[in-house]
Amino acid sequence: MAHIITQNTAYREDWLHQLADVITDPDELLQLLSLNTHPDLPQGREARRLFALRVPRAFAARMRPGDANDPLLRQVLTASEEFINAPGFTTDPLDEQRSVVPGLLHKYRNRALLLVKGGCAVNCRYCFRRHFPYQDNQGNKANWRQALDYIRQHPELDEIIFSGGDPLMAKDSELDWLIGELEAIPHLKRLRIHTRLPVVIPARITPELCRRLSASRLQVLMVTHINHANEIDRELQLGMAQLRLAGVTLLNQSVLLRGINDDADTLATLSNALFDAGILPYYIHVLDKVQGAAHFMVSDDEARTIMQALLSKVSGYMVPRLTREVGGKPSKTPLDLHLMQS
Repeated sequence: MAHIITQNTAYREDWLHQLADVITDPDELLQLLSLNTHPDLPQGREARRLFALRVPRAFAARMRPGDANDPLLRQVLTASEEFINAPGFTTDPLDEQRSVVPGLLHKYRNRALLLVKGGCAVNCRYCFRRHFPYQDNQGNKANWRQALDYIRQHPELDEIIFSGGDPLMAKDSELDWLIGELEAIPHLKRLRIHTRLPVVIPARITPELCRRLSASRLQVLMVTHINHANEIDRELQLGMAQLRLAGVTLLNQSVLLRGINDDADTLATLSNALFDAGILPYYIHVLDKVQGAAHFMVSDDEARTIMQALLSKVSGYMVPRLTREVGGKPSKTPLDLHLMQS
């Protein structure tokens, strides 16, 4: 298919400008929120050495000033607990650090993950790829061409998943080229884009991107990553509406995080906010056991109890599937089959 991206420099610079103007110092973030005396600051500040702090100002603006337990702040603020080496927590919890070609993971029979870009707009402290060797899996055309050759040679693949990092860190012109190459592979049917960038910088949903996705012969799905209803503001709702008009199927996946969304009322509010924004709750994952994130862990038994309570609070289509990902398994592992059948 012909590449159809048009140029709109002013709009493109808007999200790129926001991407460049992010908070990287925990002191600055806390001062912005009038939390200069945060109790964990001296030790937590040092966790930047383990995993850099990165917070877009559009996301910080949704945090509650003066609230040290704000659920958005807790997802991104460095913490002293990140230095704890908890048993069973590793740097590669999903056994992913062996790509078939640079930047391509063929984890499931009919679908492969293309790590389009290694960076993210926001660094979430529970990220299961916080130790991933992105330097060996660069998101560039040389590696994309190797991945495309692999995809052409594997007709069992009918879906490609754009992942990362965050795939929407790629510019619209880069995505245009990459999508065009995928469209030329006959056995592909679907393109799925897993992203958090439109959540933290809603301006990323540009008219160019929407036009390109609308024009694709592939069925396009976008899976947002939203953990709490406070992440959803008017600008995000407008961006999601543009994507729906472009024919994009919108799904959401969350992570069950201690102290952030580990109760049924919070998840019910999230599911309602997602559905109001035109996004269907899809998955809620128990935490991947990545080193540095053990303090976010919710046990399987607690998770099942929360999901049981959630069933009585929202309609069934607003209950996400509780799952775990296990390295080497051919699919996600559901933890709530008996609940979903009730």
